[in-house]
Amino acid sequence: MNNDIDELKSLDMRSKEVFRHIVETYLAKGDPVGSRNLSKQLPIALSPASIRNVMSDLEELGLIYSPHVSAGRLPTESGLRIFVDGLLEIGELESNERKQIETQMEGSAKEKSVDEVLTEVGDLIAGLSNCAGVVLTDKNNNYLKHIEFVPLNPNKALAVLVAEDGSIENRIVQLPEGLPPSALVEASNYLNHHIRNMTLSEARDHVERESQHIKKELDTLTSQLISDGFATWSGGHEDGKSLIIRGRSHLLDDLDKMEDLDRIRTLFDDLEAKKELIQLLGLSEQAEGVRIFIGSENKLFSLSGSSIIISPFENSNKKIVGALGIIGPTRLNYARIIPMVDYTAKLVGRLLT
Repeated sequence: MNNDIDELKSLDMRSKEVFRHIVETYLAKGDPVGSRNLSKQLPIALSPASIRNVMSDLEELGLIYSPHVSAGRLPTESGLRIFVDGLLEIGELESNERKQIETQMEGSAKEKSVDEVLTEVGDLIAGLSNCAGVVLTDKNNNYLKHIEFVPLNPNKALAVLVAEDGSIENRIVQLPEGLPPSALVEASNYLNHHIRNMTLSEARDHVERESQHIKKELDTLTSQLISDGFATWSGGHEDGKSLIIRGRSHLLDDLDKMEDLDRIRTLFDDLEAKKELIQLLGLSEQAEGVRIFIGSENKLFSLSGSSIIISPFENSNKKIVGALGIIGPTRLNYARIIPMVDYTAKLVGRLLT
């Protein structure tokens, strides 16, 4: 990003104005911009010949390109990145959109589970942005209400985790060899007594601390289960992440915005690669605020030329417990969608805690 800002600073005022108008016209209409039209739009007086000279300089810098001979100019991915980082003016979210988000989310939070609320959030931001909405949350952050172990065979048991919001998860547990069946009951009783109203990660930390002081009182199964984090959830991903993708149909609404159907098909293939998408969304947990990945800046969408705008949300302890955002074409209304994603993420964090 520092290199981008340095490159932007190297541009003089008229180069910045020409570049800004090319990008803004592309984001608004998707059309290449020619020198004659620019000469009529710019707030400074420049002839078409002067504008062509500026365009040539911008093209040499890799900020714009011509899609074909005798056409106007479009921004490159590098140009879009520089524009977003240095020239984009981001305003406040419209009051009616804030009200719509607040009303729908607060109504859902009163009567629905966390998963249902997050699914509706995905639908909501998909509808407002006309893009695909994505939500990633850590299943380990649900508060536990009850735990029970059901034996499956001598080497495996089913851990049934009931959360405070009523959601239920099943996880397969590898049992120590020769463990008596009674140990499953003892483990359930111990855990239900000591870790109620904790998240799974908090429960793990609690038992590990306790085990340092009263290790002799903890039976083999309890120690094994907690240290392993209840093994692997049979219905999800190994890292305990839950992914929701909503509103993919929006990406088909106007194919000329995405250039062609092949790119749409490629994007859908990308969306199905959920493991890679989870890794991408997880990048948002490495920094505060909204993060933007344009086109080939992320490996997942390098072929479909799509962008993702993503923001993390936190629990009451200021710990990041998930992320939400949108996936769409590189030609997005960044000025509108960035504050929308940011505001929704903050609201989700407040509601979930």
